[in-house]
Amino acid sequence: MEKDPLDHEVCLCFHVSIRKMQHFIEREKPTVPSQLSQCLDAGTGCRWCVPFLCKMHRQWKAGEAMDLPVSPEEYAERRGAYRRAGVKNDRLDSIPPLAD
Repeated sequence: MEKDPLDHEVCLCFHVSIRKMQHFIEREKPTVPSQLSQCLDAGTGCRWCVPFLCKMHRQWKAGEAMDLPVSPEEYAERRGAYRRAGVKNDRLDSIPPLAD
């Protein structure tokens, strides 16, 4: 049985799923993306997920469905590349591409 997309983790450091973040956002109605860190410390570990949390906040404010733009496997692989690079940056466009 395939995993529900909402159960995929957006914060791999603290195992925060899209579903948990969605419930937090609906309950707390954060006014700024930085408030998402109040959901089980999401975004405070390696900071890989910060751009994605910001994107989820924008999607919620626009009334759109929250999701990850890539498969969970690719997301985890790209996080590994990010961590190996040793650069902490909160911009989605700074995320390194996967090596071919």
